[in-house]
Amino acid sequence: MERWLALELASTIRHDGDGGVADDLASVEGVTRWVEARAESLSGQVRIRELSVDEALRSEIVALRQAVRALFARAVSPAPPSPADARRLMPVEEALAYLNSVAARESVVPQLDWPSDGAPAVRLVSAEGDPAVLLLAALARAAVDFLSGPHRDRLRACSAPRCVRYFVKSHGRQEWCKPSCGNRARAARHYQRQRQASDGGPAAS
Repeated sequence: MERWLALELASTIRHDGDGGVADDLASVEGVTRWVEARAESLSGQVRIRELSVDEALRSEIVALRQAVRALFARAVSPAPPSPADARRLMPVEEALAYLNSVAARESVVPQLDWPSDGAPAVRLVSAEGDPAVLLLAALARAAVDFLSGPHRDRLRACSAPRCVRYFVKSHGRQEWCKPSCGNRARAARHYQRQRQASDGGPAAS
């Protein structure tokens, strides 16, 4: 199954199973667990073992998530955004500026490779030594890549009751992020039809 780090960051805001919203990044411990679970995705970009998450880093990741979710809301427009933050979205220009500034925190320098038996080639090498900066830049670049790539056009906000996730549409008729959301949405529609029928009104289609 294809994974997108930017979508996983946005999905740290999720339905809690009891009608509310859970935040996986609400604590330093939560951020640590989330980052460690993505060690494979971040391999080669971030030295996870050297990373120590503190409140300052947690706050910056949360701010980056706000920017990403604001840009996701723009991507799915004119369809409604996720209801989790529909009324308090970061302004688009502010979100763009923040995302780009975080992506630019990691400086890279060109290095010339010239093997004795081959042609010279240039590779880009990070000049950044702070693992926290590397993490933030990697998350920001993942969002830049996602939003500038082909998957943006298939990004949707799940329309199931109480769901607050974004997802990438995998087939033409997909309306929900996962089967359980589809079941909940169909049950809600059935309830609405039954209620309208009992009230003597027209049944919903």
